[in-house]
Amino acid sequence: MTHLQPLQPPERLVRTISAWEGDAGRAWLDSLPGRVADYLVRWELRPERVFTPGGQISMIVLVRLADETPAVLKAGLVTVETRNEAAALAHWDGRGAVRLIDADPAEGMLLLERLQGDVSLRSLPEPKAMLEASAILQRLWVPAADDHPFTSVAGYTAGLAATLRERREQPWAADIRHLIDDALETRERLLVEPVDDVLLHGDYHHGNVLAADRAHWLAIDPKPLVGDPAYDLAWLTRDRLDTLAAAPGAESAARRRITKLADSLDVDRDRLRGWTLFRAVEAGTWGLSVGDRDWAELLLEFAAWL
Repeated sequence: MTHLQPLQPPERLVRTISAWEGDAGRAWLDSLPGRVADYLVRWELRPERVFTPGGQISMIVLVRLADETPAVLKAGLVTVETRNEAAALAHWDGRGAVRLIDADPAEGMLLLERLQGDVSLRSLPEPKAMLEASAILQRLWVPAADDHPFTSVAGYTAGLAATLRERREQPWAADIRHLIDDALETRERLLVEPVDDVLLHGDYHHGNVLAADRAHWLAIDPKPLVGDPAYDLAWLTRDRLDTLAAAPGAESAARRRITKLADSLDVDRDRLRGWTLFRAVEAGTWGLSVGDRDWAELLLEFAAWL
């Protein structure tokens, strides 16, 4: 395997890491081909090809194990959000999520069962996709172990809230300060009210649920937290947002979606609306801060409907 040419990261990964992480990101990208080659040898893997377009912060290599079983080597950037991905997958142990075969979490290296990477829930009509997505969440929302490493929703969103307050003072935020204030106040209110904590996916949407052979659908790419299930469900409420926004009666449709999802998973409607508002405003202001204006304005319009 040592005679093979080093595998190169795909264009999408180079573009996003360079834009989001600057010089540190480019240094990580430069080291990636050599590090991937090391783990191909360490885990006795035969590479087939780099999966494109792949992830925004990870390189996905389709491989074969020593016994020719198909698998995936995921070489990801280790961040606050991704550092416990392996721990979450190990805890779920294939129940509702992709199965972890091996891992070096400190290096961002995961060896995973291979799913049908080209077929996500986005391939289904929206009503069917939402039903399937809800069924998977029922399997993922389990108690974490007593000695778990996962950050709480309260702790994680404290950092988001602090950054949101800083963004509020930027000149470009003048017209949305009332929306930011509403999101911050809503977060504070939600954290006062006790709920039963469970392990959360953290980045749950149709694109992160893939078709599989072992089960119809399995979740991938968690950014795990522990806390309120409504926080996890909130990101699903804005799935296919561009299609939702283009349809007649979009505001009413968004509210009906929240009601339907909350009822289907026995989640409090007001808590789901609140976390949806907070997450949409936070993501929208992040988009404005990095120049992704079209997507940011769509998210903020969605938040205003709520």
